[in-house]
Amino acid sequence: MTARIIDGKTIAAELRAQVAGEVARVRRDHGLTPGLAVVLVGNDPASEVYVRSKHTQTQAAGMASFEHKLPAEVSQEHLLALIAKLNRDPTVHGILVQLPLPKRLDTETIINAIDPAKDVDGLHPHNAGRLAGGFAALAPCTPLGCIILSKSVHTSLAGMNAIVIGRSNLVGRPLLQLLLNENATVTIAHSRSRDLAKLCAQADLVYAAVGKPEMVRADWIKPGATVIDVGINRLPTAAGKTKLVGDVAFAEVSQVAGAITPVPGGVGQMTVACLLVNTLRAACAIAGLPKPAV
Repeated sequence: MTARIIDGKTIAAELRAQVAGEVARVRRDHGLTPGLAVVLVGNDPASEVYVRSKHTQTQAAGMASFEHKLPAEVSQEHLLALIAKLNRDPTVHGILVQLPLPKRLDTETIINAIDPAKDVDGLHPHNAGRLAGGFAALAPCTPLGCIILSKSVHTSLAGMNAIVIGRSNLVGRPLLQLLLNENATVTIAHSRSRDLAKLCAQADLVYAAVGKPEMVRADWIKPGATVIDVGINRLPTAAGKTKLVGDVAFAEVSQVAGAITPVPGGVGQMTVACLLVNTLRAACAIAGLPKPAV
């Protein structure tokens, strides 16, 4: 068996096109232009690339993009004051503070300062709690992308056995809740799980989000299962460069799985697209408009 490759690039492009269509509609019918504000503290190269991509794609979708680049030595008080200003700004419907922050800043305090209605990263306790309770909420972008990729293979996830490897607040925990909302039967595994390979071998859907290069092997996978690789790991090559690999041993697992996401070109492509979805949804909710058709 050779797995179907789930093309995250194409699916993300289709999603961005849907968002752009809905943005044009709400602007035409309601005079509303969704706005996304991204706050970057410091000059981490990977974060700068990511923020630049968000800015470009936000504008391409017809939204307003507001960038706030702060020095690494910015005080917590200054950052909180900026967030308070963005909370009050009627042209801003989504606020994202790029993580990780410098260690001297209290990430929890910063996240909690964001208006939950504008929390397009889905990390505020208000949104996390609503998601856990099965209520409508802004969900973190990467888990949301995982669900969309899964449903590009399976029309419905109801009744399927799923395993999420990793229990972070950014991916594992919210992904568990989203899968429950899809009526899947979910196991969440972590560093203290016993016989992880055996747990995985029972799953129709495998989500790897642990940050360990190529940890998931072919003999872990049930033949025909769908494998969604969230990991992004940089490994050195013999030529002195680096290559990107996921948490799944792609070459061998693709010989067993029914469908699999590549790294790069899989889940990573979906994260910014889902950020645009969340910003559009937030803008409509704040304006009292019906949920957009995306």
